[in-house]
Amino acid sequence: MATVDFPDFPAGLSGLPVCYLETVGRVTGKRRTIEIWFAVEGWTAYLLSGGRDAAHWVRNIRAQPSVRVRIGGRTFAGQARVIEGETPEPRARRLLASKYQGWSQDQPLSRWARESLPVAIDLVPRETKPGQT
Repeated sequence: MATVDFPDFPAGLSGLPVCYLETVGRVTGKRRTIEIWFAVEGWTAYLLSGGRDAAHWVRNIRAQPSVRVRIGGRTFAGQARVIEGETPEPRARRLLASKYQGWSQDQPLSRWARESLPVAIDLVPRETKPGQT
């Protein structure tokens, strides 16, 4: 089945309220999907885990970083990683706080934005179709 390549992240998708993250269960090997808040910059999606490492989706990506992300009916493959302590961490926190909490430069970050575990997903600039991995 053919894929659709995108030079830039598809317009309008980054403003949608949620995405659907599909991971592979670390114990069962079954696909697991959650609805979660997200922010996108370039071809990287950022997420925050309020449950930090206790969240099953975080445990799953630590065991198997290959994921799929569905945004507005389009599905993209990606590689997920925890970015705590890395260069993109502050930017990810600010992007999510701005999108969901109205944060601006002169305000402190909320507890959620400061303390949640930051995750980056490097998306493949190509839409995957049903049946593709």
